Amino acid sequence: MIPRYAPRDVAALFTDEHRFDTMLEVELLAAEALAEVGVVPSGDAAALRARRPVVDAEFVADVAAREAITNHDTAAFVDIVQERIGMPEGAWIHYGLTSSDVVDTALCATLTRATDLAIDAARELRDALSARALETIDWPITGRTHGMHAEPTTYGAKFALFALQVERDRVRLEAAREAIAVGKLSGAVGTYSNIDPAVEALVCQALGLAPVPATQVIARDRHAQVLYALAALGTSIEAFALEVRHLSRSEVAEAAEPFAAGQKGSSAMPHKRNPVLSERLCGLARVLRGYLQAGLEDVALWHERDISHSSVERVILPDAFELAIYMARAARGLAAGLVLYPERALENLTEGSLGLVFSQSVLLALVDSGRTRDDAYRLVQAVSRTAIESRRNFRAVLAEDPSLGLSEADLARIFDPARLLVHRQRFVAALTWLEES
Repeated sequence: MIPRYAPRDVAALFTDEHRFDTMLEVELLAAEALAEVGVVPSGDAAALRARRPVVDAEFVADVAAREAITNHDTAAFVDIVQERIGMPEGAWIHYGLTSSDVVDTALCATLTRATDLAIDAARELRDALSARALETIDWPITGRTHGMHAEPTTYGAKFALFALQVERDRVRLEAAREAIAVGKLSGAVGTYSNIDPAVEALVCQALGLAPVPATQVIARDRHAQVLYALAALGTSIEAFALEVRHLSRSEVAEAAEPFAAGQKGSSAMPHKRNPVLSERLCGLARVLRGYLQAGLEDVALWHERDISHSSVERVILPDAFELAIYMARAARGLAAGLVLYPERALENLTEGSLGLVFSQSVLLALVDSGRTRDDAYRLVQAVSRTAIESRRNFRAVLAEDPSLGLSEADLARIFDPARLLVHRQRFVAALTWLEES
């Protein structure tokens, strides 16, 4: 991932240094477990741990140089580890294991840690959206369906619904964490032919993973589940960002992205305050969904294993985590700092819509007066058309038609936004996690 979208704490999990260091820990834990089951002398296992090599840039370079000879990265890694530790104890490194035992278990340990960061980022975004929901639940704004003016809602209802969606993403991430927090040390084709299952159990316990049955590789539906959870979070962020973009349009002007001192909205037009962060988030969500497709393609492998998934995962797994967590953290800042214009929203609701957002209320009032629904619908439709074509307020046009039988008191009740928003607190009541904080 390019540095622009790679949070440092996430990117650090996917460096070669971290990858080899985690693989080395798996190897050492395996040797210590083999000592516990009586295969490796305990003194040798202790010597391996004592002489644990430092995994730094030089170590990585040495593995790369060795791989140029072996054309096998794990074999090169094992060679360098044994060389650094020295013989005869180094001979116990990789004893009874196959490459996937080490690589897959180390990868799952890393993905588990990365998923923890994603869960934290989702929770923080959810909480930022929830805070804005509480703040703005009483602020009316025009609802829109098909991009057209519809009945009133509130800013807070919008924030609450996005918070609820992100909470579902957090739950999906928790489930994905459980799916990926696994390991296997069962040898070639996964039958424990040269390794005691107790070794697998001990290593996984030390790493905080659950041992699972496997072929030579851990099943890739687990990785696909993680990618889906990340892509779903990205799509929820896109939905929020898209709403910000719509509300930021000049003719709407009901919200705006935070704008720092010295910031420029356009290189050519100084008046502009473009929703650039929201647009960026919408674009990155597309990339995340593409990684999910690649991850799904990785699930079907030949027989007990092939490595068609390996090259794909080296790209998509680091990138997906870095993008998703970058997006969640950026969206949290967007939610917390989003500038709202409630006066403009009320103006759009009452005047910009010509009052037509209350058409259903008029329809129901006429039905209550004894008209059939179809007759009432046609009457309201005709008056609405007159208001639109003459650019006059819907309420004023209704007041001019005594045949409708609507008194001034009736109209005052019908055109009161608060009447339609009396149940708005149900949205924030749904944010049940607020009770826990």
